[in-house]
Amino acid sequence: MQLRGCGTALVTPFHQDGSLDEPAFKNLVSWQIESGIDFLVPCGTTGETPTLTHEEWLRVIDLTIEVAGGRVPIVAGATSNSTREAVAKAQEVAGRPGVDAILTASPYYNKPTQEGQYQHFKAIAEAVNKPIILYNVPGRTAANLEPATVARLAEIPNIAGVKEASGNLTQIAEICNAARADFSVLSGDDALTLPVIALGGVGLISVASNEIPREMAEMTRAALNSDWNTARQVFRKFLPLMQANFIESSPMPVKAVLAMMGRIEEAYRLPMVSVRRDTRSKLQKIAADAGLIAKTDAAAANSPAFFVYENWASGPHKAVLHRSSCGQCSNGKARPAGHSANHARWHGPYPTLAEARQVTHTLPSVLIRSECKCI
Repeated sequence: MQLRGCGTALVTPFHQDGSLDEPAFKNLVSWQIESGIDFLVPCGTTGETPTLTHEEWLRVIDLTIEVAGGRVPIVAGATSNSTREAVAKAQEVAGRPGVDAILTASPYYNKPTQEGQYQHFKAIAEAVNKPIILYNVPGRTAANLEPATVARLAEIPNIAGVKEASGNLTQIAEICNAARADFSVLSGDDALTLPVIALGGVGLISVASNEIPREMAEMTRAALNSDWNTARQVFRKFLPLMQANFIESSPMPVKAVLAMMGRIEEAYRLPMVSVRRDTRSKLQKIAADAGLIAKTDAAAANSPAFFVYENWASGPHKAVLHRSSCGQCSNGKARPAGHSANHARWHGPYPTLAEARQVTHTLPSVLIRSECKCI
């Protein structure tokens, strides 16, 4: 099997209490397939997989298989920095009917040598009979998978491709030149999709396709068909969105935009947290410009907005109202002074103070409701 086209690195929706939001996830998978996505990748980095329990990891994969119903290939994420555990996870997920391939990243934190990475991936590939997609993302793993090592690994029959997220086009070109003809080189960076395909890549595993699956699939398909005018038109329109998804650590921005679109609740698991307020404003503008959410009129844009700051880490839950121009809130750009990003959640903006006050009464477990001096 050669993966080709655009696949989505699916986010994992949560409820505000931290539990899996299975209905939202099912709806997301259905929408992806109906929008023409070529394949799906549950439980990659974008899915906050390091925070999932073993049972939740399997549940997310099973839900993807269930909803997909064989309509698109499923590439299940199975990564560990322990080779023994990575092999066990790959074997477990390979036994599930409906899993077509396995995505597995370089061991993180250990910083293995090239030989160490080769032996790691070789052990996984030899333990299963499903195609293996290597995932090179040195910005997260601190271990680059070099072209010569990929070429060696490509000699193993069921190592079928690589998701290349090094951002190094020279390296990607070397991999395209060195690997066998049916080896899938997939971009791991939305903004580099077109040059990667021009170099010989066959597709993309995308973050932005969570938000714009039809457009990302059409762009990738056009490039693969050498319809570069169409591909560039889509690319230019949505490049700001592709870049915005990495203003802060992924998947925080993409989940914020999906929440604005009404697709999921904006909920994360630590160490992921809500995006900063200035980031949220940028995301709202970019999403509106892309046609994903409604634009506000000029009058609304210039009027003051109101935010609710919820302290949820410890002690009595507290909700504090703030005006968007508040000088007490780290110069109006981030969270109130004295609070860590891990101790708070922002809600808003709300166009009127009355609406913001009403929100404080709908938040679960809030015991103290107060207002900043800016109100």
